Amino acid sequence: MDFGRLITAMVTPFDGDGNIHWDETARLINYLIEDQLSDSLVIAGTTGESPTLSEDEKLKLFSFAVEKAAGRCKIIAGTGSNNTHHSIELTKKAEQCGVDGILLVAPYYNKPSQEGLYQHFRAIAESTSLPVMLYNVPGRTGISLGVSTTLRLAELDNIVATKDCASLDQLTQIASAAPAGFAVYSGDDSSALPALSVGAYGIVSVASHVAGALMKDMIQAYLEGRNSDAAALHQKLFPLFKGLFECPEPLPNPSAVKFALAEQGFPVGSVRLPLLSPNDQEAEFIRSLLASLSS
Repeated sequence: MDFGRLITAMVTPFDGDGNIHWDETARLINYLIEDQLSDSLVIAGTTGESPTLSEDEKLKLFSFAVEKAAGRCKIIAGTGSNNTHHSIELTKKAEQCGVDGILLVAPYYNKPSQEGLYQHFRAIAESTSLPVMLYNVPGRTGISLGVSTTLRLAELDNIVATKDCASLDQLTQIASAAPAGFAVYSGDDSSALPALSVGAYGIVSVASHVAGALMKDMIQAYLEGRNSDAAALHQKLFPLFKGLFECPEPLPNPSAVKFALAEQGFPVGSVRLPLLSPNDQEAEFIRSLLASLSS
């Protein structure tokens, strides 16, 4: 399974009452595919506010995204949690929804050992015929999926990729030793180009909601050996990459990108508590980031 070079971790649009806004979800899916050139969409991942989505909402989102994408891009369902049994059951239900793959975040809070992580991911992978992307994000989970554990998991038939946010060093080590066909993705927009240079296949992105076409140009320039063009695009995009998370003080994802989408004509609503929308200062900063893209 090739999930492509540019994967967008899609926000979940909400209406004024905090319910899923299905019309805006359909509109956003089409926009991310047709205008921002996403090769795949992650549905109900961290950026989709998975911690505050019910299981019923997730399953409806999976089926809806498959229907609206209509084969134009791959749909990857976020089915990971810190409960192995529940992740297995949700993964089986996601497979019935027709998704193309699953994203499994490293178990958070309960802090398993590396062997526990291996057994967790293996058990879920063995419960499905879908291709699996691992997701290592120690800044959120409190645990890091190590290089050797990732490489052990990469030997399993349907574990085909990893989204790694630990460090460029770790990503380099995984990419240099991974078996053929195992794709390494950066999960950090600001590391997208550096990650490609050390062997990554692509990026699972937040910024691609508003700058996907430019990011696709950057990736293509690198792949074609136009390194100076790729670097120039990276430099242009870098303030956005960092600003969507720092804003100018740290702002939990997806608060900033939801506001940015609204500024560009996609009213995807607020975030659910305990997250908060940007304050006035943060909102003005995000507007300045968007203005810099067109300068």
